[in-house]
Parts: sequence; structure tokens; C-alpha cells
Amino acid sequence: MEQRTYNQYCATARTLDLVGERWTLLLVRELLTGPKRFGDLQASLRGLGTGLLAARLKHLEREGLAHKITLPPPARTPAYALTEAGEELAPAVLSLARWGLKWAMGERREDETFHPGWALLGLRACFDAEAAAGLRAVYEFRIDDEVFHTRVDDGTIEALHGPAQHPDATITLDQETFLQVAGQRLTLAEAVEGGAASASGDPEALRRLRGLFRLPPQRSRKPPRAAS
Repeated sequence: MEQRTYNQYCATARTLDLVGERWTLLLVRELLTGPKRFGDLQASLRGLGTGLLAARLKHLEREGLAHKITLPPPARTPAYALTEAGEELAPAVLSLARWGLKWAMGERREDETFHPGWALLGLRACFDAEAAAGLRAVYEFRIDDEVFHTRVDDGTIEALHGPAQHPDATITLDQETFLQVAGQRLTLAEAVEGGAASASGDPEALRRLRGLFRLPPQRSRKPPRAAS
């Protein structure tokens, strides 16, 4: 597959030559939360055919943005991970996520799929570092069949797929309840009280969880009408 290029001696154009093709940045999004097997990427990126996925991964490898690894025991299976250059795309991807939360999200469309694991970057994008000052806690989220965790360390956050070894707090809920809580249409306390969620662990960690993530107010991209 011939690689497209803007043929411009410009840092922005050169970057888009590398990651501007359809699906490429979404692959980077997936790998920003840890190494993934080919099948993991297929399952998370429905609509991306096997051949195109293989081609995009080869492109990322060829350009030095991703590389093949072997997962540690007990898996011991081949997977893909970002290189240092790939990891440094994180601020750009997070900035796109923040912009999208403010200007692009709106209501979920009927034909849109959702994987709870995609929320990992959303959590990082909405993280309030000031609210997390002095807090050191590991939160494990169990949403339907997916498990991921975040590690908060005095104003910083790390978000990864998979269970935590020693979580300070564990939150369990289904996908629809999670979307309501994440969209601030329902509080976690209300979900727990109504039986749609459960939360266990350190009371102080759970109390502070409420203020760690702040959604930006959604805005319309249309300019305001001029006064007549």
C-alpha cells in the first residue's frame, strides 16, 4: 500500500504523513493504555478489517512508532507496544480527546459502538491534577467484562488496562450506568444507592474520587447568531 504524503516541509504535515491516515491514531489510542495483541485490537476496533489492521500496524512499525513484543507470563503471546516516539503522541491524543469532549461528543448515536476501555484516555483527559494533590490511591474499575485501573499519585495519573494488584478502591457497574456517571447525568453515590453499581475499599479514596475528573462544558461549534 503506497503511503500518502502532503509533500510539505512542515512539522505538522510530516506528523500527519505518519498518523493522519484513517484508523492510525485510534491504534495509537489503543496502545497508549498498554501493549495489545492483534486480536485485542481487532475486538476493540470493529469496522477495521484484518488486512487494513495488519497494514496499519506494519506502517507504525516501519515508521518507528510501534514494535512487536512478547507479553510476560502467563500470556507469553506476541503483542504490539508503542516506542518512545509513539508514547510521545500521548499529549496530542489527549488534547484531541479534551477538544472532543467539549466540541464534538453530544449524545450517543444509535449506530455508535462503545468499549469501556476507551474511557481510560477520557479519564486522563478529564483528570483534575489540583483536586488530586496529596492523594495516592489505586482505583480499579470493573465494567461488564472489562477491567482497568488508574493510579493517582499526588496530582498525576496513570491509566492501564487490566486489574490492579492492590486496589485501594474497586468500582463495579455496567456499561450504561458507567456512561451515565461519566456523563454526569448520575452520581456514583446515586448509582450505588439504586443498586446499579457497587463501590468498596478505602472510604477516603472513594470520597475523593468524586472530584478527580471534571468534564468540560459542552459547546456548540456553530457561531452565535448576530443580533438583528
